[in-house]
Amino acid sequence: MAESIDLDGNQTLVEALPALHNPRARRLRSLVWNDFTKKQKLDGNYEAICNHCAKKFTANSRSGTTHLRNHLNFCLSTRRTDGRKRGKKQLIALKSTRINNYDKDGHGGSQFDQEVSRQDLSRMIILHEYPLEIIKQIGFQTFIRNLQPRFKLVSEEMIMNDCLKIYENGRSRLSELLETLPCRVGLTMDRWGSNYGAEYLCLTCHFVDNDWKLQRKMLNLLHFEAPPTAEDIFEGIMEKLHDWKISRKLSCMGSDQCVSDQVAADNLLLKFLRSTDSLHLNGDLFLFHGLVHVLDVVAQESMVQILQISERVRSCVIFVKSSHEKLKRFQNAAMLADAPKKNLVLDVSSNWRSTYLMIATVYEFQNAFKNLAEYDSDFSFALTDVEWGDVKSVKECLETFDHMIKKFSGIRVPTANYYFIDICGILLLLNSWSSGPVSIIAKLASQMLKGFKPFWDANIMVLAIASILDPRYKMKSVEYFFKNIYIGDYEAKIKVESIFSSLRNLYGEYVVHSANSKSDQALLCYTSGNSGCLVLECGTSGDSHSSSHITLSDTRRGLDQYLQQTLSSQSIKSDFDLYLEEPVYIYKDGPDDSFNVLAWWKLNAAKYPILSLVARDILPIPLGNVTTRIEDRPLSQYLNSLNPLALQSMVCAQDWLRGEMEANVEEVECSTNNIVVKL
Repeated sequence: MAESIDLDGNQTLVEALPALHNPRARRLRSLVWNDFTKKQKLDGNYEAICNHCAKKFTANSRSGTTHLRNHLNFCLSTRRTDGRKRGKKQLIALKSTRINNYDKDGHGGSQFDQEVSRQDLSRMIILHEYPLEIIKQIGFQTFIRNLQPRFKLVSEEMIMNDCLKIYENGRSRLSELLETLPCRVGLTMDRWGSNYGAEYLCLTCHFVDNDWKLQRKMLNLLHFEAPPTAEDIFEGIMEKLHDWKISRKLSCMGSDQCVSDQVAADNLLLKFLRSTDSLHLNGDLFLFHGLVHVLDVVAQESMVQILQISERVRSCVIFVKSSHEKLKRFQNAAMLADAPKKNLVLDVSSNWRSTYLMIATVYEFQNAFKNLAEYDSDFSFALTDVEWGDVKSVKECLETFDHMIKKFSGIRVPTANYYFIDICGILLLLNSWSSGPVSIIAKLASQMLKGFKPFWDANIMVLAIASILDPRYKMKSVEYFFKNIYIGDYEAKIKVESIFSSLRNLYGEYVVHSANSKSDQALLCYTSGNSGCLVLECGTSGDSHSSSHITLSDTRRGLDQYLQQTLSSQSIKSDFDLYLEEPVYIYKDGPDDSFNVLAWWKLNAAKYPILSLVARDILPIPLGNVTTRIEDRPLSQYLNSLNPLALQSMVCAQDWLRGEMEANVEEVECSTNNIVVKL
């Protein structure tokens, strides 16, 4: 027997020889050997070692490969590798709708498609608002010619037609979805201005789809040549609601505009929909305003209360920035004070957030300004210690509003349950500040309360109901905060009971609607006739006929009938009562804002069949931010040049395409996360 010589600490010469010197070794033809390594043991037999988990199996010639294939089907390492490949393919698919193969000469391969490429070009123009004239630009033509010589550029008119087709196809899909949607939709309105005098009203719908995912889709961009009246807005909205066939599916309507015409239009719409008896709780939950906009307006209107201290701070900044020499002296003072290395900010008085940023930055340079006052006789704007205390208090107060606005604007899945606790916290802080010892903060908070209270009174019901529908809190959050907000246990109890009663009434409306929807279905039941024989009743018309032949099945049906009769006398809890009586859901998988309440209701819809319908209509209400995705920029010059119909088509198609891309990104991220979890 050959001597065994250690080669590398793992393999011996005996193990290595068969693969290197055995001329009779059979070629391994089975594909299974791509995942296994065949080796000869010291006793002359062969073994197969899995390349993924290192598990060993017999590999003699009579053993076959079936057992090896079976192992691969259950090998965790193999599934993990396949998962990585799938995730990589999905990421590649996001970057391009297709992959063009090219031959060695650089010409397009067989996968090139002129029509698909035209669609890609149209989608690109829609998404990025490129003017149609781009196809005439020499740089773009050169780029296309070098990228794909076989692609033929078409006229601007044909490209526009392609864009309109994309809009029409998207509109058709969305219309079908809304028409067949079993739940209600929320509607938000956002008024857009134009540099050319025209005004637009953007309508956006919000709903939970059949996969329990929150959807936000732009419906229309209504065009008005002049500032619209309340009647103009009302008629325009009603026309579009009928076009989309959702006039009786509305759950709520929100707007960030507080102008008189908009308010009047809101009231007209509410009055009309109430007359059709299509609103829940007679429309008590119908109108709302976005929290982000309300907080922004409240803060801006309260800045007059800190005008004196903000002007003092502004004077300090203006002095430092008035000349290069003064800036240099301030930088030296900042260096001595070990101040942060950042620039001072000069605010725009009409924007409270810029004033807040100025005050917050100046406060960080407090010691630097004190040093500057000591050795610079020109600096006559030095703040006293009392004023620096006011600067700190104002900074902390405005910081709370700034933080809340950023938080509400950044929620990834902005369901309505996320806002109640923070809004209650803001109200508690304002109440505390308004009666506190710091005079300037007391005045500021009192002014904020004047603007905040009307919003609280108008929206507290929907805020509280949404929080109750969060399984982590249920009634607990409402009970706790109302005890702290309202004076006396009796008032708090009355407020809690009012919210609970409204939710129970809302639930009752869903019960009635569910029962009515089932009453149209054919019913089969068995009752006992006067003669003691079983009588079969079919349908809902009350017609019946006696059966002359009693079967064993009929006797069983008699038992079913008896169970039905006795069931009515038993105490049956509704899913509403069951939900509230069960303990709150303890979420330990991450921060609170990572909890997906829609995913929870999707998993528990069968357990709470009626209450889940309520949750599906309440949770998508966009209480945080009403405005659309492109609210922070005016219409581009190119979009302004389009006629109203083309403008609506391009803007809506852009919104839909972006929504599809975001959904694809979320799907890939979800898939990637699942792969990581499996690891």
